Amino acid sequence: MEYRQLPHGTEHEKFSVIGLGLGGIGTTPVDEIEAIIRKAIDHGINFFDMCTAGATYAPVGRAIAGRREQVFLQVHFGAVYDENGEYGWCRDFDTIKKTFLWELEQLGTDYVDFGFLHCVDTDEDFDKLVEIGVLDYIKELKAQGIVHHIGFSSHTPSVANRIIDTGLVDMMMFSINPAYDFEKGDEYGIGSVKERVDLFQRCAREGVGISVMKPFFAGQLLSAEHSPFGQALTHNQCLQYAIDRPGVLVAVPGVQTMEHLNQVLKFLTATEEEKDYSVIGSFTADTISGTCVYCNHCQPCPAGIDVGLVNKYYDLALAGDEIAAKHYTKLGTKADACLQCGHCEDRCPFSVKQMSRMVTIDKYFSRKA
Repeated sequence: MEYRQLPHGTEHEKFSVIGLGLGGIGTTPVDEIEAIIRKAIDHGINFFDMCTAGATYAPVGRAIAGRREQVFLQVHFGAVYDENGEYGWCRDFDTIKKTFLWELEQLGTDYVDFGFLHCVDTDEDFDKLVEIGVLDYIKELKAQGIVHHIGFSSHTPSVANRIIDTGLVDMMMFSINPAYDFEKGDEYGIGSVKERVDLFQRCAREGVGISVMKPFFAGQLLSAEHSPFGQALTHNQCLQYAIDRPGVLVAVPGVQTMEHLNQVLKFLTATEEEKDYSVIGSFTADTISGTCVYCNHCQPCPAGIDVGLVNKYYDLALAGDEIAAKHYTKLGTKADACLQCGHCEDRCPFSVKQMSRMVTIDKYFSRKA
């Protein structure tokens, strides 16, 4: 399992690149829920999104008992549960506060790692949460150490940027998958290709981590019949695509059964070929032709250049990410090693002119040295 550091966190706040979303697990037998969480932790998964049914909290609490310091919990202020434990969306302060205190009790913990403003998709959503005092409440909880970090979930780049502008948040949960990113999704795939890329790059630049929801586009990308591209991707391809986006720390695919967890865990032993998502170049050429998406389908480079990583550091550096620029300088093999052999261009499904791009990248970083 690969782990990634929360930019504005402590040295111990490192998240497994694969987490779990528990939104659909509420009707699963409680013994199975416990077993799923325990097995996930045993296999290195340490990040759990708790936007779920009310019945999930107690079994999760039992599963993490004695292991609380090993896991990170993302809890949503605005997700509430009725007397039957069914999820609901709420903008009433007293109900939100009561729900959070109940969640702490059920989880058997006195803190959560992330207190999220839940589902902030419009400016009105954000205004309301501020107006009724939820944001101030989370800030108070953070000051008390009950919430370690403030974050939010959204599907809308413009609203996400507005919240990031506050300087209060360390984490954003956002919907990321090829359908959404290349304007082939549904009403939740909000924003143009450029708006979404700019948002992800801003998060990387400013140290706002991203946890990814909907990496499979509600399962539609896994079926040729339902995919907007008319061609199926695999679980491994979708997960690799998500964690390759700038700013992403963890993807949180939803699981409902042990079988679902076992499918997700196959990512840990998948080959690079099995995770290669470059096939999307064959059905997104109208929107991203000529753009490197860091898929590394061009590998192996005869000169040993990690072409995708070099491109990512360059794009982030152009967007103002000084950390990315420093990472580039530490690479053992840089753009100046390019042999101009054309191997990468012959293999690139996105028609990127990598030979000239390596020259440009080398000149850029040489000037910054």
